Order: sequence, then C-alpha cells, then structure tokens
Amino acid sequence: MELWYTEKQTPDFGIQAKIGRTLHHEQTEYQSLDVIETKQFGRMLVLDGMVMTTDQDEFVYHEMLTHVGMNTHPNPKRVLVIGGGDGGVIREVLKYPSVEHAVLCEIDGRVIEVSKEYFPKIAGALEDSRVKIRVEDGIKHIEAHPNHYDVILVDSTEPVGPAVGLFQKPFYQGIFEALRPEGIMVAQTESPWFNRDLIRRVYRDISNIFPIARLYTASIPTYPSGLWSFTLGSKGRDPISLREEDLQAIHTKYYGPTLHHALFRLPKFVEELTGKGEA
Repeated sequence: MELWYTEKQTPDFGIQAKIGRTLHHEQTEYQSLDVIETKQFGRMLVLDGMVMTTDQDEFVYHEMLTHVGMNTHPNPKRVLVIGGGDGGVIREVLKYPSVEHAVLCEIDGRVIEVSKEYFPKIAGALEDSRVKIRVEDGIKHIEAHPNHYDVILVDSTEPVGPAVGLFQKPFYQGIFEALRPEGIMVAQTESPWFNRDLIRRVYRDISNIFPIARLYTASIPTYPSGLWSFTLGSKGRDPISLREEDLQAIHTKYYGPTLHHALFRLPKFVEELTGKGEA
C-alpha cells in the first residue's frame, strides 16, 4: 500500500509527496508537529499540516532569507532570527566571520528539540558558542531590545495562529526600533501566486517604515506554488547599489555574488505588488 502526504495549500490546490513512514508526531502547546520521511525530498518537517523544510531543498530558503541581508550589511555583529526553530538560518548566519552574537527567538521550544533530533545537518549550528536560544515571543523580544541588532531575520510560519502578528505593521516598526543605525531586516513573505494581497500590504508597510525596501524571489519546490518571496528593509545600504566585488563569496548552493543583483529583477506581475509596475 502506498502512503501519501497532502498539503492543501489553498481550498482548491495542494501538493502530494509519497512517504515511507512517519518519524514523529506531537501536539505542542502551539501547533501540530510532524516529521515524515518522503521518497523525493527526504525528511520533511510539517507544522499544522504545512511544509516547513525538507532535507533536499532546505538550503534554498535558508540561504535566501539570510544572505541577501547579511551580505548587504557592512559589518553584521549582532543578529536576531525570529522563528526558525529548525536552525537553518542560524547556520547560514554563522558563515560570516564578523558575527559575534546570533540569537534564535523561537516561541515553540519543541520545534528546536525535534529539529536537533531529526535534522542534525540543519540544526547542528545551534550548538555554536555564539548562539543564544530564547524560547519566547519574538514580538516581545524586539520590544525589549531597542537599538540592539545589526540584522533581524524573520523566519516565520504562514500567517496563521501564533505567527499572525509577525506580518503586521507594528511588528515591523518594532524591528526598525530594535535595529542599529545601519540595520537591515528580511522577512519571508509567502507566494506571489497565492498571497498577493499580503505581499502588497507587507511591502507597503515596510517601505513606509524603512528608507529602503526591496522585494526578491526564489524557487523552492516544496513551498506553495514553488515561487517564494522575501522582503528586505534597510536603514542604510541598498542591496541593489552594491558592486559584485563588494559581496562576500560565502559557501552556498543557491545564493552567490553573481546571482545577488539578478534576484531583484522581478517578473512583471510580482513587481506590480510593490507599486512600481503597472497595476
């Protein structure tokens, strides 16, 4: 008998993956947490029925959320990751020798523990001495740390349940205040196919708060529609204005200095979400 996992991404569309077995299941204080073994993408972390990461394509998401902002900042020393309990973004952050402190602020501590057990290649960097793990609400954390961080990366789940507040303008204002003078934030902002209103609103909010706002995309096969967006807000440097030779050649599989500027060349229907294209 064949076993298949289905993620219903909209009321009318979903994806399926053939699975070998379920490795873990629990209901945490905040959400349903599952780890399944798929035939195509290896182990898959699922929260409330939504794919968070897989062995095979995790590097795309984690690199793209991390390196555009980190490589744009002139000297990132203090970095905050909100969400991201699997540890993948922290792993990428620590590739920068300038980083002195990397804080992971994840509201659900069970995501961290389960990721350490089943995704050691993703979560292994959480043991680094530069990493501080805080199991708490990211919104409250930034409120308590004004003018503290150089880079803040928002690795949230979809805008449901405890993550809803991570897509609201007051949260982005709080991030602005928690950043130092040349600070940069990046947030994952969902699919341009299925979440256009959300992307349009988030981009507008961030551009109203930060002097510089940029939208960019990446291809992530296990995420809804396969096309994913990220929104950057900067107090100082513009990622588009940097020369290729100014960018660090970090060891990666997807992102790199030769790709950096191309990321901001958006399809017309995506560019329109920023208000810069024709509606």
